[in-house]
Amino acid sequence: MILLEKEINSKKFILIKNSIIEEKTEAIVNPANEHLSHGGGVAGLISRAGGSEIQKESNEKAPVKTGRAAYTTAGKLPFRYVIHTVGPIYRGGNANEEKLLESAVRSALQLAAKLELKSLSLPSISTGIFGYPLNQAIKTIVKTIFDFLEQESTLQKVHLCEYSEDKAREIKDIITKNFF
Repeated sequence: MILLEKEINSKKFILIKNSIIEEKTEAIVNPANEHLSHGGGVAGLISRAGGSEIQKESNEKAPVKTGRAAYTTAGKLPFRYVIHTVGPIYRGGNANEEKLLESAVRSALQLAAKLELKSLSLPSISTGIFGYPLNQAIKTIVKTIFDFLEQESTLQKVHLCEYSEDKAREIKDIITKNFF
């Protein structure tokens, strides 16, 4: 379900309430840890749905530094790729978290463009078990996406995807208040 849509430089940003593994984009972003060990949260969901191939390929790419991204195939999932980006663990806001989150999002978007993708879905990186406050994270994530969509690239559509109805509505409120 589309909650919000904005056109930027003839490209689309869409906030959508959906499971990331049910998205209709060419690739999805996995909010990963540096070891690319996909055990819990969204990473676990993606890995379980995609099969052991994703974890096997991830093991070959690990480690990935915080703020960086790598990609694998999508295994059994209907995507061309899974882009694994490592967001920061929130440590109170004084450990360069904002810059690292911005870098993680930008790295995923740049990798999608390098792979010549036209569409990409990503979750609210670092807001789960990494503890990043949702309000702060969404402001950084959305600003980074908007800035990227202003540039020339193959990406034409970026979805910010959230499965939880309550969290999706909260994200919509944050985006509306700060960007519309």
